[in-house]
Amino acid sequence: MQLDFTQMAPLDAYRWLASTVTPRPIAWVSTLSRDGVSNLAPFSFFQVISDDPATLMVNISTRDDGQLKDTLRNVQDTGELVIQLVSFEQAESMNASAAWLPHGVSEFEQCGIAIEPSQRVRAPRVQGAPVAFECRLAEVQPYPRAKPTCHLVFAEVLLAHVDERVLTEAGRIDPQRLDLVGRLGGSAYTRTRDTFTMVRPS
Repeated sequence: MQLDFTQMAPLDAYRWLASTVTPRPIAWVSTLSRDGVSNLAPFSFFQVISDDPATLMVNISTRDDGQLKDTLRNVQDTGELVIQLVSFEQAESMNASAAWLPHGVSEFEQCGIAIEPSQRVRAPRVQGAPVAFECRLAEVQPYPRAKPTCHLVFAEVLLAHVDERVLTEAGRIDPQRLDLVGRLGGSAYTRTRDTFTMVRPS
């Protein structure tokens, strides 16, 4: 079977990419609007791209009507965001926060998700998130530049909050305790507890 992406409708391309490039980590992004309204939304086109400086990248697509999503608007207005990782325990809350809400309505309030204050940025954190990265905006790149369908948000990590419950006795991350969810195709998700070990060759 061959798939010609040059002749494929965007929705079909998304479905094939989203169901094959898996599992994908989920960035649960919290921001604050210029007017002080909190926003929370999940994005699965997400990855760490640099360790020096520590930088994460989130792909935020435009809405079907061409309008910018609140997350991107807030990041561009304030230059700040918090990227949470999603535990299995918080999967339902994450999914609830994906619902479309009118501009100016907080997903934290609408979905009953508790807030914790951040230390380096004004955007709030999700209470109980296993890992939360407080970030400042490094760069936004429209893509493709000629006619953008999404924006690549490069976020420099300033401070990370790691729940001590997900650490081993040696102070390292334990994948079993971290128990993150990853995105598969369609409505399918996976958990990070099914692991195996290989030693890289020297």
